[in-house]
Amino acid sequence: MTMKMDILKNVGAGLKPAPTNLPDSPGVYLMKDADGEILYIGKASSLKDRVRSYFQKASRGVKFNAPTLKTTAMLEQIADIEWIVAGSDLEALILENNLIKKHKPKYNVILRDDKNYPYLKLSTDEDFPRFSIVRRYKKDKALYFGPYVPANALRETLIVINKIFPLRKCKKAITGRDERPCLNYQIGRCLAPCCGKISKDDYYKIVKDARLFLEGKDKELLKSLNEKMERESEALNFEEAAKTRDRIKKIERVLEKQRITVTEMIDQDVIGMAREGGNANIQILFIRNGMMTGRKDFFWDDLKDTSNNEVITSFVEQFYRDEIQIPDEVLIPIELEDRGIEGWLSQRKEKQVHIIIPKRGHKASLIKLSEENALIRLNEALTEKKKYELILNELKDMISLQQLPRRIEAFDISNISGSQAVGSMVVWEGEWPKKSDYRRFKIKTVHGADDYGMMKEVLHRYYSKLAGALHAASLPDLVMIDGGRGQLNTALDVFKELGIDIKVIGIAKARGDDERERIFLPNKDEPIELEPSSPVTLLLQRIRDESHRFAISYHRKLMNKRMFVSVLDDIKGIGPIRKRKLLKTFESAESAVKAVIRHS
Repeated sequence: MTMKMDILKNVGAGLKPAPTNLPDSPGVYLMKDADGEILYIGKASSLKDRVRSYFQKASRGVKFNAPTLKTTAMLEQIADIEWIVAGSDLEALILENNLIKKHKPKYNVILRDDKNYPYLKLSTDEDFPRFSIVRRYKKDKALYFGPYVPANALRETLIVINKIFPLRKCKKAITGRDERPCLNYQIGRCLAPCCGKISKDDYYKIVKDARLFLEGKDKELLKSLNEKMERESEALNFEEAAKTRDRIKKIERVLEKQRITVTEMIDQDVIGMAREGGNANIQILFIRNGMMTGRKDFFWDDLKDTSNNEVITSFVEQFYRDEIQIPDEVLIPIELEDRGIEGWLSQRKEKQVHIIIPKRGHKASLIKLSEENALIRLNEALTEKKKYELILNELKDMISLQQLPRRIEAFDISNISGSQAVGSMVVWEGEWPKKSDYRRFKIKTVHGADDYGMMKEVLHRYYSKLAGALHAASLPDLVMIDGGRGQLNTALDVFKELGIDIKVIGIAKARGDDERERIFLPNKDEPIELEPSSPVTLLLQRIRDESHRFAISYHRKLMNKRMFVSVLDDIKGIGPIRKRKLLKTFESAESAVKAVIRHS
């Protein structure tokens, strides 16, 4: 059941006494500002106790217990609190996670990572299983190994596996009646089940060996291969015995490089953290069956006044929220704020998961290794951050900005003679694109090849929502338009009409032989020519190219869809529902039409 109460009637009116009508039940609370924007989302075993703990009575107003700058700033903005009662602490944890993922509140520690990690998938549901690289872990009949981070670690592993265990690479259905095997068979990287050159039983023996290798059961694997080598030798099959011997040597070499010293052959994630002020880096090591399959680090620069416990707790909650393979053990350096996370992980894995804070021994040394890596990456990130600050300062001085352009929004238009015209907006914050804030626009009101009119429509549609004092904080520090004087003037007209004061520039290459980038500024007749190799030029080119890429990808998608639908419209018996299914299933019109004809 959802309940809501107002704490503030007006922004800046001062906090009223702590709410008294909250239930003494587990649940989630959402703190909001006067515009209804969610500032913070938290969970509690007792909503009544947790929310009231933010406040204490004093002689003048209400103040926060053990205040920090971050918390004080948040409390000054609270206009109301909404809470949702949950059936249990575990339900509250799950609900909190889902709401944080959806709303990304300003004062929560947000894990900025939108990548799906690569896994090695073994398709055991096929007659002749094969390995493939996938980006999403699913609870199906297939076997998944990983995650492997960075992705090149997986590619290297797959190269090794293909050399040692020559399973098929193709996706086609295996009948055993193909006339000729592919090149992989000729170079010894496939056993050619497509041509019947290996039986299903013998193929499965190779699959079993590959599985033992990836599961870290090397003793069992090497024992089996040594026994096979002896059998082949006794049967005078010396060629097969030699192949098995070579396979054993390759496996031993790989294991010598990849195996780390372990006492237990279980899956572990090892989490370490390094901090410097508001900057923090978390390093996670992925250990699967005693082998290090990869590592991944996460950097924050906005964690001032945030405790280590809150950072680690938020990280664990958000990292394992999505479809990722949960290990048997999660090693962490400090206690979590909520030990109920262990039960949540166990429920997701459908098997007991242990969260361990090791103090000594091998597991403690793994934490130390992770922390050392986190410190190295933190120092590298801070060095890069300082370099980026210098670039922003140079750009600021070049275009006479009042403050550093920490948020840059860049726009581009893509069309072919006005056909299926689209616009794009990409966002740059810090050193990287902020893809969660990207926007794309299908041009609705402009027909024909009118780039100025299209840019005007896109800018007006987007910034009209941000016009007014209440949304001033949402405006960027700099708007960048792909184009010259004409596109820049179009943007200026839109902002003047909307009453918005934003610094805007245009960027375009010079005509003729000199293809230097030029920046067009308002109220300046001559553009600024950029040095080709300067850091500012490289940054602006990178942002402009990203907006161009994003616009073109959307334009191609619409063009392909239009072609797709027009081709399917000509086929009798294909209705709207089937069209949608075909559009989701096939990547090209040709493959969809072939599929329809094949099954008709």
